[in-house]
Amino acid sequence: MEKKVAVVAIGGNSLIKDKAHQSCQDQYQAAKETAKHIVSMIEDGWEVVVGHGNGPQVGFLLQKAELAEKMIGLAVSPLDVCGAQSQGQIGYMLAQNLQNELQRQGIRKPVACVLEQTVVDKKDPAFTNPTKPIGGFMTEDEAKAKVASEGWTVVEDAGRGWRRVVASPLPQEIVELDAIKMLIQSGIVTISIGGGGIPVVRNADGDLEGVAAVIDKDFGNSLLARQLNADLLLISTAVEKVALSFGTPEQRWLDKMTLAEAKTLLEEGKHFKSGSMAPKIQACIWFLEAGGKQAIITNPENIGRALKGERGTLITA
Repeated sequence: MEKKVAVVAIGGNSLIKDKAHQSCQDQYQAAKETAKHIVSMIEDGWEVVVGHGNGPQVGFLLQKAELAEKMIGLAVSPLDVCGAQSQGQIGYMLAQNLQNELQRQGIRKPVACVLEQTVVDKKDPAFTNPTKPIGGFMTEDEAKAKVASEGWTVVEDAGRGWRRVVASPLPQEIVELDAIKMLIQSGIVTISIGGGGIPVVRNADGDLEGVAAVIDKDFGNSLLARQLNADLLLISTAVEKVALSFGTPEQRWLDKMTLAEAKTLLEEGKHFKSGSMAPKIQACIWFLEAGGKQAIITNPENIGRALKGERGTLITA
């Protein structure tokens, strides 16, 4: 692409500050703060695609649906539909706040939100070994009933109850890629790849079908950044920088890494937790291996300073 393009991946958890601030109004305010930092990037000449996580939001949707099923018999929406609902919810919050902030800064630039589907391989090994917990806790009897009626995979969760687990396959194809490209080339701020995308597979006829799975949002945004030939993959998370041995006495913050260093540290398997920083490092590695120029990991409030090299962790080829 001719323009200077950045894919910015925002964690779904970054919109929820703590347990006391989980409402839609609270999430909207968090999105408002994040929008200010993204508009600063736009002021500096970046064309931006904003991706976002949706784990907590999908969890809330599922728990509400499960309660409605118990209380009044309403059927629980399929997981792919919940993913689509969360894309609309979070996309709306981000889009409106970006529009408002752009107007405040006197920038005439449209914003669009693309409901996005991500194709996964139905033969992905993740489908034979579901590990991602979703939804609320159940009793053993409730869990067994769901296994019988819905074919769910369930596990006992550390004495707290039973939970459904689903597959987390690797993203293979972004269905709406051409539309996203056209929007970026037209100078439109684009919100997409919510939650890594709505997981779909192609059936024997080539038609798309939703599946009960979740896609890592960092992997989904890394794929988008590669397919856009973006100049920057920026992953916004809960910490200012990447740390080695996070949470231990040996913890050490990293200002920068090369691609080779990042690969070595990830392969060592002791520095980055699988459920938090490891996917972010892997997403950056894939982006840089495909020819990306630079990747940055930081928190929302430090995006501007990270772009100037003053904050965050920079990873280069």
